[in-house]
Amino acid sequence: MGTQKLSALLWEERELLELLVFKLEEEQLLLTSGKTKWLTHATREVEQVLERLRGADLGRAVAVAGLAVEWGTSENATLRELVAAAPPGPWTEIFSAHLQAMTELTVKIRELRDINEQFLRTAARSAQETLAGLSPEANTYTASGTSAAPTSAARLVDQSI
Repeated sequence: MGTQKLSALLWEERELLELLVFKLEEEQLLLTSGKTKWLTHATREVEQVLERLRGADLGRAVAVAGLAVEWGTSENATLRELVAAAPPGPWTEIFSAHLQAMTELTVKIRELRDINEQFLRTAARSAQETLAGLSPEANTYTASGTSAAPTSAARLVDQSI
């Protein structure tokens, strides 16, 4: 019974990981299209999926612990260790397939996270540069290190002639 329960939990976790990939791709589409108005909603949805994943992870840990004791390995065994400890039969292949799919989804999630983070950094930098261009001219320093009132480019040219 423990093997079937664990397999069902792993399917649920895989579905959540696929949903997370979708939400991160959705977030990326918003970032690349410039439709940042909806970015807070997309980010909230990513966080909701992550919260559901934390719950699924806890359920999986409990199921793995029970099955690990039955299979003679550590209660804190990872899925990879559980696959290695599995008795001969179909469960080795089933759990290996879960492990492979979850590993691939995790790699995709990391890639999307990194790309989205880069888009966000670029957008933040762009916003800072725009805001800096909108603020009144700041005082500048003279060659002697004292602060001088802002001058326009035309006045600088006139003063140099």
